[in-house]
Amino acid sequence: MWLDHPRNPNSPLAGLKVLELARVLAGPWAGQTLSDLGADVIKVESPDGDGTRLWGPPFVTRSNGEREAAYYHGCNRGKRSIVANFKDANDLAIVAALAANADVVIENFKPGTLARFGLDYASLSSANPGIVYCSITGFGQDGPRRDEPGYDFVIQAMSGFMALTGEPEGEPMKHGLSISDLFCGLYSTIAIQSALAMRARTGTGQHIDMALFDCSVSLLAHQAQSFFTTGDNPPRMGNLHAQVSAYGVFPTQDGPVVLAPANDGLFRKLLTLLERSDLLGEERFATNEARIANREEIDGIIAASTCKWQRDALLESCAKAGVPAGPINELSEVFEDPQVIARGMTFPMADNLTGLRSPMRFSDAQLVLGDPSPMLGQDQQ
Repeated sequence: MWLDHPRNPNSPLAGLKVLELARVLAGPWAGQTLSDLGADVIKVESPDGDGTRLWGPPFVTRSNGEREAAYYHGCNRGKRSIVANFKDANDLAIVAALAANADVVIENFKPGTLARFGLDYASLSSANPGIVYCSITGFGQDGPRRDEPGYDFVIQAMSGFMALTGEPEGEPMKHGLSISDLFCGLYSTIAIQSALAMRARTGTGQHIDMALFDCSVSLLAHQAQSFFTTGDNPPRMGNLHAQVSAYGVFPTQDGPVVLAPANDGLFRKLLTLLERSDLLGEERFATNEARIANREEIDGIIAASTCKWQRDALLESCAKAGVPAGPINELSEVFEDPQVIARGMTFPMADNLTGLRSPMRFSDAQLVLGDPSPMLGQDQQ
């Protein structure tokens, strides 16, 4: 059932065989990323299919009348699909045979579930010692929460994301994307590729234990370091930056812009551009630390200047002066941006679908794009 030839011999992961026993987002996102890099990914679905096939509206209707949610198409392109009922011995034998010849297995069942079907790492690695087996769960394979289900919204709340996101006087807010799922998928991809590199040295694979909670906690980055340093919980600051000023959203006559003068030199350029050179000698604004201490005053001064400008004129002047700035785009504006178009961030697929390109670009290799998400069981043999 595995492909006899690489999908593209000049793709980074040409010939890699990936068995995806995953559904919803984190696992499929890792599988799609590996597929984009050239791997042959076989997605194993229950007879009911991945639940995200029904996560609409909006829905996509294919030329043959098949209908699935747009959500499903966002994280499953380039794969093949078979259906397996794990309660059926013949179906289990097919999945085990695929695993015996796979390089990678991705699964996101609760800990211990696949052992009941002989599809856990211990069982599969006995027949295939080189297998890299990536388990993605909410909380990992051990610890007091190992048996709890993992949902992105819950993980964003528990990891501190929501405590850091939102207006100071407003309620905690989740991110507009399923960021815990997506980053877990990306971290899983990194871990899989690292284990494959190690296998090239040692000849053996290994079990990778990925948890949404771990991945989200690890993304606290500099906010965690601020907490370690002070012992204080960082506050929600809306669009302000805890460590940099003046840095935020500012008004113009026809819409807000983001200004990000992240060092003293850039700040001085901004003052000059805004014709406030009279402030260049002010000690209370001379350094970032001083501007943090006088944030409300300097933000008010800058806002009083920017509101006299047309948005595009200000952005053009910032670009010429080398001051980081940008518009706050709707998605329709994102995909009309000349830079997005120039970089080829979208591509056409069958059934009039549009794909969103993985951001990786190589000097001497190609991504494998263009194949849409599979219909349920389309590659059954």
